[in-house]
Amino acid sequence: MDFRAETRAFIEEHCPESIRKGGSVSDEERQGWRSTYFEKGWSAPTWPTKYGGAGLDGLDVRVLQEELSRTRAWVPAGGMGLTMIGPALLEYGTEEQCYEHLPKIVRQEIVWCQGYSEPGSGSDLASLKTKAVSDGDDYIINGSKIWTSGADQADWIFCLVRTDPNAPKHEGITFIVFSMHSPGVTVKPILLISGASPFCQTFFDDVRVPKRNVIGTVNKGWTVAKRLLQYERTSIGGMGSGGATGPRARTIADIAKEYVGEEDGKIADPEFREKVINHQLNGHAYGLTTRRSGEEGKAGIAPTFMSSLFKYYGTEQNKNRLDLLVNMLGHDALGWTGETFDRANLGVTREWLRSKANSIEGGTSEVQLNIISKRILGLPD
Repeated sequence: MDFRAETRAFIEEHCPESIRKGGSVSDEERQGWRSTYFEKGWSAPTWPTKYGGAGLDGLDVRVLQEELSRTRAWVPAGGMGLTMIGPALLEYGTEEQCYEHLPKIVRQEIVWCQGYSEPGSGSDLASLKTKAVSDGDDYIINGSKIWTSGADQADWIFCLVRTDPNAPKHEGITFIVFSMHSPGVTVKPILLISGASPFCQTFFDDVRVPKRNVIGTVNKGWTVAKRLLQYERTSIGGMGSGGATGPRARTIADIAKEYVGEEDGKIADPEFREKVINHQLNGHAYGLTTRRSGEEGKAGIAPTFMSSLFKYYGTEQNKNRLDLLVNMLGHDALGWTGETFDRANLGVTREWLRSKANSIEGGTSEVQLNIISKRILGLPD
């Protein structure tokens, strides 16, 4: 049996039909599939099996993703552990650090957050001032981070700290991980215009962290930080292929037909029809580009500067999708709460507001364009 047939059979046998077809799902069914999914290593398909991954190559991963999408199977995994710190640990962590953290990430046992940006150190991240002072076998960390997504829910943080204040700006920075439950850590959520508070400001007051938690080399953390940003940007760029997901999801064309009108199976308004078609074509072309880029490399290879291209285009594509949806929905996209508004439409409104941060988070669009110009196109400074 080839890998596709084997994967298809496994999903149909172990993922309850109620999950795949959008029916009523019991907690037992949901937990059963979740455990099976993790045991199979599918939450980190390219990671080595010794850390809980599936050990698949790039082509098999693509087949797995296609079959999960085709069968509409629930994917019970995600987060910064899988997309950011996990890959960085595989590249820079010690064997001991990998065994300590990676299996827990695969099984989704801990939630991670990112301690990069600071008040006054955003795009100019290397100017960060959070300091770590040596004290025996530990560092004592003082300072603050901002826009720490999910910090109020996180168990661990991967953090940039300054360990040599006299070194040049990009030197003297160390990459370290530690528990968010450590004494001296305080988190304050930040309310966004979308009504949610996924971002936080995080304060460190004499937080004691073992030196063995340093990832990579002391004072050379900028190297790890840049690589992790490439993983992050590749992950953020994935929103650019945006289509319907799940058994009950509506595509952008479905919504256009419902709100703009339908004639002979087509969107009635030619202007909207052209916009939707262009958006879908751009999404398909973008998806093919990311696929080609992935297939050109080997499984587990670190991302390149192409991650900046993916991040830039993917976020612009996502913002365009939501702009289109809001225009289609008309006054139905103006709701904030209340029974007179459809729940799905209220979600579009909030998602549209949230998307305004897409071109800022993970490195602003301006930063990505500079990287694309210099590192991909080879243009002069």
